[in-house]
This record gives sequence, C-alpha cells and structure tokens, in this order.
Amino acid sequence: MSQSKPENQGACESKETCSISKENANQFSDIKKVIAVLSGKGGVGKSLVTSLLASSMRREGLNIGILDADITGPSIPKMFGIDKKGEVGEYGIIPEKSQKGIKIVSINMFLEKQDSPVIWRGPILSNTVKQFWTDTVWGELDYLFIDMPPGTGDVPLTVFQLIPLDGIVIVTSPQDLVNLIVRKSYNMAKEMNIPVIGIVENMSYIQCPDCNKTIDVFGKSRTEEIAQDFGINLIARLPIDPKIAALADIGKIEDYDKRYFRDLSI
Repeated sequence: MSQSKPENQGACESKETCSISKENANQFSDIKKVIAVLSGKGGVGKSLVTSLLASSMRREGLNIGILDADITGPSIPKMFGIDKKGEVGEYGIIPEKSQKGIKIVSINMFLEKQDSPVIWRGPILSNTVKQFWTDTVWGELDYLFIDMPPGTGDVPLTVFQLIPLDGIVIVTSPQDLVNLIVRKSYNMAKEMNIPVIGIVENMSYIQCPDCNKTIDVFGKSRTEEIAQDFGINLIARLPIDPKIAALADIGKIEDYDKRYFRDLSI
C-alpha cells in the first residue's frame, strides 16, 4: 500500500471546497449504501456500535462490510476474531471475512505485528482510508459501515469529502459533556451536507440480573431530548452488559444476540 499524500486534502475553507468530487469504489465493488459511524470523542463505544450494527443487519441476511477507518486505534479485527494478514490480489485489496460472513478491512491486517503503533501524520492516515475505499474488492454489499476515528479531524473530513455517504450514525453516552460533543458531530455533518440517520446511546444503564431493575449509572440521560432538538431519531440505548465485553475480548461479538437495532431503518 502506498503512502503518498492524497490530492484535495485539507480543510473546508468554503462551501465550494466542501463539494469535492467523490471517489469511486473499486470497479469490482457494488455497494448499495455507505454508513459512517461517528463520535465526537473517544471512549464512547463507537467501534462496538459499528460491530453490533453490522452483526444485526448480517443476521437479517444482508451482505455487510466494515471499513475500519480508525487507523491509529483499530479494534474491529479483534472483536471479530480476525488475525490473518491482509492480502492484495490482482484487482485490489481482498477483505477478510468474519465467521458470519461480514467483510472487513483494517490497517491491523497489514501491520507486521498487531500491536505495532501507527505513527503517521494526518495526510498519510487520510490516504490510507481513501485507499481502503478505492482499492478494496468489496463485491456486492447491501451496507458498508465505516468505523470512524473519534473527533472531527483529517480522517473524518476525508471520509465526508471523498466517500459518497448515505448517512451517519452518531454514538454517544449519557454524560452531559459527551452530549455537547454530539452537537459538534451533528454540526459537522450538516456543514458537509451528510444526512444524520440518528443517535445511538451506549452505556445507558445497567440492568440488575436479580431484580431486573434499571440503574442509570451516569445519571439521567438527555440524549432523547437532544435528538428531538435536532429532529433526528434516537436509534437505540445500549446497556452496560458484561457479556458484550466478554464476547468482544474473544473475537465473537457476532454471537451477541440481543437485537437493540431491530427497528433500525437506513
């Protein structure tokens, strides 16, 4: 994989510069919808939500892919139990398949060691994500989910500018500070003319296994109120569930069978 500086990389200096031409996917890719999963800060479970969304829609019989755009903190392969080296074939990058058939591309698949740090500057990070889009042979997909890095920096800007997104899902948690960051993510999407599908609130509560009582660990959530302010959907509220962490640790996140996204319509 080359690490050349991408063309058209930079901040949106005006509305005109935000309308940069989109990049085409690999000629052997047929992707119906592309959804980015975004959070304004780290630590809210964005990669987890991406994994659960992808797994949920795969259970519905859809063809699903995940592009791991969190280059400096990739966790998608670990959650799906993928430890193989990535391959580049005659027509481009070949995604690995999870046990349930989800196609995945991540920088961890191309590092000499999985725990090697990625110490690259912004333009190289952005160009790598661009290559994952343009050079990967995805085949036929109903949905491609892009697991974004946290924040609103170079890589999210590259994805928003160059990849034809059908929408974004914003991930948050109940704390007021994080909800402030939701507004930044929402406003960035609006600036870039990307539709916001809705919000997923992670770590919303704990459900007592004995009495079934719901405990709001981080206090009363205001996410539904914020979603209403923006006129978007609160897609799901995910609990703190030890089973999720256990399955992610052993690479079997697809086996988590609670369907919080049953009513998701993208």
